[in-house]
Amino acid sequence: MEQENKYALFLHDIARFIPGDRIYTDELRRLAWGTDAGFYRLIPQIVVRSDSEEEVSKLLETADKYQLPVTFRAAGTSLSGQAISDSILIVAGKHWERYEILEGGKAIRLQPGIIGQRVNEILKPYGQKFAPDPASVKSAMVGGIVMNNASGMNCGTHANSDKVLRSARMIFADGTCLDTGNPESRRAFQEKRPDFIRRIEELRDQVRANKKLAERISYKYAIKNVTGLNILPFIRFDDPFDIIAHLLVGSEGTLAFLSEVTMTTEYDYPCKASAMLYFSDIKEACRAVVAMKKLTNEQGNWIVKGAELLDKKSLASVNDTTGENLTAVLTETKAHTPEELQQYIRQIEACLQAFNTYTPVHFTDKPEEYSRYWAIRSGIFPSVGGTRKLGTTCLIEDVAFHIEDLPEATAELQALLARHGYEDACIYGHALEGNYHFILNQSFHTDEEVKRYEDLMNDVKTLVVDKYDGSLKAEHGTGRNMAPFVRYEWGDDAFELMKSVKQLFDPKNLLNPGVIFNDDPKCHIKHFKPLPLTNPKVDRCIECGFCEVNCLTCGFALSSRQRIVIQREISRLRQSGDDPQRLATLLKEYKYWGNQTCAGDGLCSMSCPMHINTGELTHDIRQAELPKGSTGYQMGDFAARHFAGIKNSLRPVLTLADTAHAVMGTTLMTSLTRGMHQTLGIPLWTPAMPKAYRIRKQLRNHITAKPDKVVYFPSCINQTMGLARKSPEEMALVDKMVSLLQKGGFEVIFPENMDKLCCGTIWESKGMMDIADRKSKELEEALWKASEEGRYPVLCDQSPCLHRMRETIKKMKLYEPAEFIYTFLRDRLIFTPTDEPVAIHITCSMRRMGLADTIINVAKLCSKNVFVPEEIGCCGFAGDRGFTHPEVNAYALRKLRPQLEAKGIQRGYSNSRTCEIGLTTNSGVPYVSIAYLVDRCTRPKQ
Repeated sequence: MEQENKYALFLHDIARFIPGDRIYTDELRRLAWGTDAGFYRLIPQIVVRSDSEEEVSKLLETADKYQLPVTFRAAGTSLSGQAISDSILIVAGKHWERYEILEGGKAIRLQPGIIGQRVNEILKPYGQKFAPDPASVKSAMVGGIVMNNASGMNCGTHANSDKVLRSARMIFADGTCLDTGNPESRRAFQEKRPDFIRRIEELRDQVRANKKLAERISYKYAIKNVTGLNILPFIRFDDPFDIIAHLLVGSEGTLAFLSEVTMTTEYDYPCKASAMLYFSDIKEACRAVVAMKKLTNEQGNWIVKGAELLDKKSLASVNDTTGENLTAVLTETKAHTPEELQQYIRQIEACLQAFNTYTPVHFTDKPEEYSRYWAIRSGIFPSVGGTRKLGTTCLIEDVAFHIEDLPEATAELQALLARHGYEDACIYGHALEGNYHFILNQSFHTDEEVKRYEDLMNDVKTLVVDKYDGSLKAEHGTGRNMAPFVRYEWGDDAFELMKSVKQLFDPKNLLNPGVIFNDDPKCHIKHFKPLPLTNPKVDRCIECGFCEVNCLTCGFALSSRQRIVIQREISRLRQSGDDPQRLATLLKEYKYWGNQTCAGDGLCSMSCPMHINTGELTHDIRQAELPKGSTGYQMGDFAARHFAGIKNSLRPVLTLADTAHAVMGTTLMTSLTRGMHQTLGIPLWTPAMPKAYRIRKQLRNHITAKPDKVVYFPSCINQTMGLARKSPEEMALVDKMVSLLQKGGFEVIFPENMDKLCCGTIWESKGMMDIADRKSKELEEALWKASEEGRYPVLCDQSPCLHRMRETIKKMKLYEPAEFIYTFLRDRLIFTPTDEPVAIHITCSMRRMGLADTIINVAKLCSKNVFVPEEIGCCGFAGDRGFTHPEVNAYALRKLRPQLEAKGIQRGYSNSRTCEIGLTTNSGVPYVSIAYLVDRCTRPKQ
């Protein structure tokens, strides 16, 4: 049967049990989802977004029927080509996020799509944490962490996934399901597959009978090692089901699909301290690490929990200016009590007196200080990648040595990189575990460059394996990059054992073929990912995926990373002229999935180590689609020049909609307008739609003799929109804000010609940057005059507007409501907190301005029960897109309503009128400005 026919039959069969909106066969999404953080690229024929064990079981059964290869993917942060496929890619991410706390937090049951950092947030109230701690923990998902046996800065070999895993639920290549923690499932599997269990026992016994092999396995896993399959379970466990569960760890999806895992959690020490130690010599730094490794407390436990080496290139990538040609060791110790912590610090300081440190040893136990150290360490890889020559690939490998070999091996590795001409390469990593990463900025554009990389890897193999018998892969998984070297590192006996395991689990070699087991000795120098230049604002992106945790459309349309991936491919096709039809297809498909659904909120930049804002790319794309002279641009320019009239024309529309709502009722109005939105594309009406509003003349002209003055610029939204028909409040925001300011003793000054003024956000979001800047300039001049050249503070009642104002207006003090209240009104008002639980939504602009804690602190002055819903970032309303593309708003807030209902919350507060419309619509709870809550809970001191 021809391969194309097989895929067609596969699609026909799976359409019976998977909705079409979770099966992707189009050019754009196959490329987008087929790209991960590594430096290889394969484009899958079919991408399936799975959401249950039943689905995955049927998918694998169907793939087995047609003998089609399958690869699994979670977050796509893996670096060595583990999560790419040219066949079928099954994604287990956003739909796989359920968990269960066990034993009061001492254990946790997890599905594979939960992000590692989210697990830590879940466990924090119990004083526990997720033991595996890769640097990508804020982005990587549990499935990838476990299946790559990814570890990090503190977990070492004592608390990696293999050591803390209790049991696993898995789905085999033929669709069979097994839960090794469930006696009934074990019994059923034993009855159905006695041959499988018998073979596991045979392999276990063969390993133990081969003393030389057993000793080698113990030696190799004494340090971090993820090269090949994990064969340590054969000497760790007697029970065949325990062996099966642990064989999955580090198997990279080559044995089975991991649908659930139960893991022991780790105690989260309440007292921590870190020090950045500087050395003039890398060997001296390593000798200090070896000495610190030996320090123990009275119970015999290590007191140094982490020691991260950063060589001179690593320090340069993060702009460390301590000195030239230094090596740093970021050291951490943890304790139960402050007294115990100080005792450990003294022990470490005494140990370090024997070594020549460049600066005095200084430990800090202040979280705000040591958190910065560890943030720098976590961002080394993307930071180095971001400083690479544009158009080259940034790749990372990780090796491990036994601790006694560390000083010499580290120096030799550094020299080896220099010998091959990698002058900008850096070495950093988990020195306490003998585990280092080295980063290369590599071009694969010529045969010479590919040969240089191949020669380097051969020399690394010789150094690590032949000279020091270390690990070629310590924690990132084998992947395609080290698949040719698995046998070389382990030897024939161990490699044949691994192949026997693969044959047992996946006899047809359908699960992630080419990864770990690959007969092509050149597989690591093929299928390189192109990185063409596309836009200076995103060209530094290395596609690590760290941005996706903050991208509200990740899992719905395209993520921020995927938008860059597609734009790069569009640029490549334009430059090469190879495939004009494919180029036209990508351009057409990107219009909705990439452009129209992007909120442009910029939160992606907050988790990107290079602070790349994909929203800026979207603005540039929109600008290119609206050149000067086009009809769209002319309409935007007309609106800017006649802004007061545009607002006046909007008010009757709002009044008409409100009247229709009053006459027809909510149910009929909702049904009618939804149909009109779907058929005619008109903006969607919801019951949260506000009434029309106009600022009263007497409010503008109300002058007092109060000495304290504030310039109040109501956003154009709040100048035009009042409250919704069923709002629990009675006064529009502008009236309420003036009342609150006067209660606090301020005279309110409005800028002149306010009806014509705007911050420019409306035009910026459409890509009309020059018009946006013109409006900002007009506003700046009006505010400068009203504030008597900056004498008085300026308040804007809409946080997204204020964010743009701060970006473009630098000579005045600008405030949004929560910040102004906390700064100026807190001491002028008497707060009487309510017992009523309230929800707070932190807008994306508040987060980007660093004011998230400010609005929470204001809310806590007003309520004893403040709740910030979890996993709610940008609401996705994005100005008018909540009306034109409400599906984005609904997806962004899909987790909001259940949380509010569970807490019994009836009111929510924020500081953006448009966001509040979307929040009200999707939560069933009225959201209004934080100013309403403050006004309700305060009275003036005088």
